[in-house]
Amino acid sequence: MALERIYTIPLRKEFSRAPNYKRTKRSVRTIREFLQKHMKCDNVKLGKYLNLELWKNGRKNPPPRIQVKAIKDKIKIKDKDVEVVQAELINAPIEFKKEEKKDSYSLPKLGRKKDKQEEEKKEVLEKEEKRETKLQKEEESKPEDILKHQKVSSKEAQEKMRSQKIISSPQKPRHEKHDAKGKK
Repeated sequence: MALERIYTIPLRKEFSRAPNYKRTKRSVRTIREFLQKHMKCDNVKLGKYLNLELWKNGRKNPPPRIQVKAIKDKIKIKDKDVEVVQAELINAPIEFKKEEKKDSYSLPKLGRKKDKQEEEKKEVLEKEEKRETKLQKEEESKPEDILKHQKVSSKEAQEKMRSQKIISSPQKPRHEKHDAKGKK
Protein backbone atom coordinates (compact mmCIF):
# COMPACT_ATOMS: atom_id res chain seq x y z
CA MET A 1 0.00 0.00 0.00
CA ALA A 2 1.66 3.17 -1.20
CA LEU A 3 0.32 6.55 -0.21
CA GLU A 4 0.75 9.08 -3.01
CA ARG A 5 0.18 12.84 -2.76
CA ILE A 6 1.02 16.02 -4.66
CA TYR A 7 2.01 19.13 -2.70
CA THR A 8 2.88 22.69 -3.61
CA ILE A 9 5.43 23.67 -1.00
CA PRO A 10 5.96 27.41 -0.32
CA LEU A 11 9.63 28.15 0.21
CA ARG A 12 10.01 31.95 0.01
CA LYS A 13 8.90 32.67 3.58
CA GLU A 14 11.39 30.16 5.00
CA PHE A 15 14.45 30.91 2.89
CA SER A 16 14.02 34.69 3.25
CA ARG A 17 14.83 34.20 6.96
CA ALA A 18 18.20 32.66 6.08
CA PRO A 19 21.31 34.52 4.90
CA ASN A 20 21.83 34.71 1.12
CA TYR A 21 24.47 32.01 0.95
CA LYS A 22 22.32 29.47 2.86
CA ARG A 23 18.99 29.95 1.06
CA THR A 24 18.91 26.77 -1.04
CA LYS A 25 20.15 24.68 1.86
CA ARG A 26 17.36 26.13 4.00
CA SER A 27 14.74 25.38 1.34
CA VAL A 28 15.89 21.72 1.21
CA ARG A 29 15.49 21.49 4.96
CA THR A 30 12.04 23.14 4.68
CA ILE A 31 10.90 20.53 2.14
CA ARG A 32 12.03 17.73 4.44
CA GLU A 33 10.24 19.24 7.45
CA PHE A 34 7.07 19.84 5.41
CA LEU A 35 6.96 16.24 4.18
CA GLN A 36 7.71 14.84 7.66
CA LYS A 37 4.80 16.84 9.05
CA HIS A 38 2.28 16.07 6.29
CA MET A 39 3.20 12.45 5.51
CA LYS A 40 3.87 11.55 9.17
CA CYS A 41 7.17 9.81 8.49
CA ASP A 42 10.71 10.59 9.64
CA ASN A 43 12.61 9.11 6.65
CA VAL A 44 12.36 11.51 3.70
CA LYS A 45 14.37 10.95 0.52
CA LEU A 46 14.54 13.74 -2.04
CA GLY A 47 14.89 12.65 -5.66
CA LYS A 48 17.72 13.76 -7.91
CA TYR A 49 15.46 15.78 -10.24
CA LEU A 50 14.00 17.68 -7.29
CA ASN A 51 17.48 18.38 -6.01
CA LEU A 52 18.62 19.62 -9.43
CA GLU A 53 15.59 21.89 -9.67
CA LEU A 54 16.33 23.42 -6.27
CA TRP A 55 20.02 24.00 -7.02
CA LYS A 56 19.81 25.05 -10.69
CA ASN A 57 20.03 28.79 -9.86
CA GLY A 58 22.76 28.36 -7.26
CA ARG A 59 22.78 28.48 -3.50
CA LYS A 60 21.53 32.08 -3.24
CA ASN A 61 18.43 31.88 -5.45
CA PRO A 62 16.14 28.85 -4.95
CA PRO A 63 12.63 28.78 -6.47
CA PRO A 64 9.93 30.48 -4.32
CA ARG A 65 7.62 27.43 -4.45
CA ILE A 66 7.88 23.93 -5.81
CA GLN A 67 5.42 21.18 -6.71
CA VAL A 68 6.35 17.78 -5.34
CA LYS A 69 4.94 14.29 -5.73
CA ALA A 70 5.43 12.37 -2.47
CA ILE A 71 5.08 8.59 -2.20
CA LYS A 72 5.07 6.82 1.17
CA ASP A 73 6.13 3.20 0.89
CA LYS A 74 7.71 0.39 2.91
CA ILE A 75 11.19 -0.80 1.98
CA LYS A 76 13.11 -3.74 3.40
CA ILE A 77 16.46 -2.73 4.86
CA LYS A 78 18.38 -5.52 6.62
CA ASP A 79 15.28 -7.69 7.09
CA LYS A 80 13.26 -4.80 8.53
CA ASP A 81 10.34 -2.97 6.95
CA VAL A 82 11.04 0.75 7.09
CA GLU A 83 8.61 3.46 5.97
CA VAL A 84 10.18 5.92 3.57
CA VAL A 85 8.81 8.98 1.82
CA GLN A 86 10.23 9.46 -1.66
CA ALA A 87 9.80 13.03 -2.96
CA GLU A 88 10.30 13.98 -6.60
CA LEU A 89 9.19 16.59 -9.12
CA ILE A 90 5.76 15.87 -10.57
CA ASN A 91 6.81 14.73 -14.06
CA ALA A 92 10.09 13.10 -13.08
CA PRO A 93 10.42 9.28 -12.98
CA ILE A 94 10.53 7.84 -9.46
CA GLU A 95 13.08 5.19 -8.57
CA PHE A 96 13.09 3.31 -5.29
CA LYS A 97 16.48 1.98 -4.31
CA LYS A 98 16.88 -0.95 -2.00
CA GLU A 99 19.68 -0.05 0.34
CA GLU A 100 21.94 -2.97 1.14
CA LYS A 101 25.21 -2.17 2.80
CA LYS A 102 28.05 -4.57 2.09
CA ASP A 103 31.54 -4.81 3.45
CA SER A 104 34.06 -2.59 1.73
CA TYR A 105 36.20 -5.64 0.93
CA SER A 106 33.52 -7.77 -0.70
CA LEU A 107 34.51 -10.27 -3.36
CA PRO A 108 32.54 -8.86 -6.29
CA LYS A 109 34.33 -5.49 -6.05
CA LEU A 110 37.72 -7.17 -6.00
CA GLY A 111 36.68 -9.27 -8.99
CA ARG A 112 35.77 -6.12 -10.91
CA LYS A 113 39.23 -4.66 -10.32
CA LYS A 114 40.87 -7.84 -11.55
CA ASP A 115 38.64 -7.88 -14.62
CA LYS A 116 39.59 -4.29 -15.41
CA GLN A 117 43.27 -5.07 -15.00
CA GLU A 118 42.97 -8.12 -17.25
CA GLU A 119 41.15 -6.07 -19.90
CA GLU A 120 43.88 -3.42 -19.78
CA LYS A 121 46.56 -6.09 -20.18
CA LYS A 122 44.72 -7.57 -23.17
CA GLU A 123 44.45 -4.13 -24.77
CA VAL A 124 48.17 -3.52 -24.30
CA LEU A 125 49.03 -6.92 -25.80
CA GLU A 126 46.74 -6.28 -28.78
CA LYS A 127 48.40 -2.90 -29.38
CA GLU A 128 51.86 -4.49 -29.27
CA GLU A 129 50.79 -7.18 -31.75
CA LYS A 130 49.44 -4.53 -34.09
CA ARG A 131 52.73 -2.61 -33.90
CA GLU A 132 54.73 -5.77 -34.64
CA THR A 133 52.59 -6.62 -37.65
CA LYS A 134 52.92 -3.04 -38.94
CA LEU A 135 56.70 -3.20 -38.60
CA GLN A 136 56.81 -6.54 -40.43
CA LYS A 137 54.66 -5.19 -43.25
CA GLU A 138 56.86 -2.11 -43.53
CA GLU A 139 60.02 -4.23 -43.76
CA GLU A 140 58.45 -6.43 -46.43
CA SER A 141 57.29 -3.45 -48.46
CA LYS A 142 60.65 -1.60 -48.35
CA PRO A 143 62.01 -0.95 -51.81
CA GLU A 144 65.40 -2.29 -52.81
CA ASP A 145 66.94 1.21 -52.74
CA ILE A 146 66.47 1.35 -48.97
CA LEU A 147 67.98 -2.12 -48.61
CA LYS A 148 71.05 -0.95 -50.58
CA HIS A 149 71.89 1.61 -47.95
CA GLN A 150 71.51 -0.68 -44.96
CA LYS A 151 74.71 -1.83 -43.26
CA VAL A 152 75.49 -5.53 -43.50
CA SER A 153 77.77 -6.84 -40.78
CA SER A 154 79.61 -9.86 -42.19
CA LYS A 155 81.79 -9.71 -45.32
CA GLU A 156 80.26 -12.91 -46.70
CA ALA A 157 76.82 -11.37 -46.50
CA GLN A 158 78.16 -8.23 -48.23
CA GLU A 159 79.59 -10.29 -51.10
CA LYS A 160 76.33 -12.20 -51.44
CA MET A 161 74.36 -8.94 -51.55
CA ARG A 162 76.75 -7.48 -54.15
CA SER A 163 76.38 -10.53 -56.37
CA GLN A 164 72.61 -10.08 -56.27
CA LYS A 165 73.15 -6.34 -56.91
CA ILE A 166 71.19 -5.43 -53.80
CA ILE A 167 73.98 -3.26 -52.44
CA SER A 168 76.58 -1.42 -54.46
CA SER A 169 80.34 -1.83 -54.08
CA PRO A 170 81.88 0.13 -51.22
CA GLN A 171 82.75 3.69 -52.10
CA LYS A 172 85.25 5.95 -50.50
CA PRO A 173 83.83 8.77 -48.47
CA ARG A 174 83.94 12.20 -50.14
CA HIS A 175 86.78 13.50 -48.04
CA GLU A 176 89.01 10.58 -49.11
CA LYS A 177 88.30 11.07 -52.84
CA HIS A 178 90.25 14.33 -52.92
CA ASP A 179 93.97 14.37 -53.46
CA ALA A 180 96.28 15.57 -50.77
CA LYS A 181 96.45 18.98 -52.47
CA GLY A 182 92.67 19.37 -52.31
CA LYS A 183 92.09 18.70 -56.03
CA LYS A 184 89.69 16.17 -57.42
